[in-house]
Amino acid sequence: MFIGEFQHVLDEKGRIALPTKFRKDIGHEVVITKGLDNCLWIYPKIEWKALAEKLARLPVSKSQHRSFARLMLAGAMDVFIDGQGRVNIPQYLINFAALAKDVIITGLYNRLEVWDRKSWDSYKKQMEKDSTKVADSLSELGV
Repeated sequence: MFIGEFQHVLDEKGRIALPTKFRKDIGHEVVITKGLDNCLWIYPKIEWKALAEKLARLPVSKSQHRSFARLMLAGAMDVFIDGQGRVNIPQYLINFAALAKDVIITGLYNRLEVWDRKSWDSYKKQMEKDSTKVADSLSELGV
């Protein structure tokens, strides 16, 4: 299980070091893709496989299903973790998430998210402000 928030740096070669806490559980190869809210999602291969199988079962007759599958699958890239725990983020994904030098890596149970630090700070501030409304809506789902 991945949890927590960590500050890291995107180097000039487009690499970020994954938090040490996550390295033993994430494996040597991950899949990085376009996430929602203008961040990137990093999945261990086994979690990615489960998600990709679900996406493959979506009815292609529905435009929203096709669009989401395209976002996730066409935007994805297999990435190896080097000996120093770094992943190389493809330029098109750096552009998608508008990543600058300072990034935040968050753990979200079965995946990691990579955010530009300014975007994360703005998102987190709004999320904390709206936390009561969000909690009310989640209570209807038994959370």
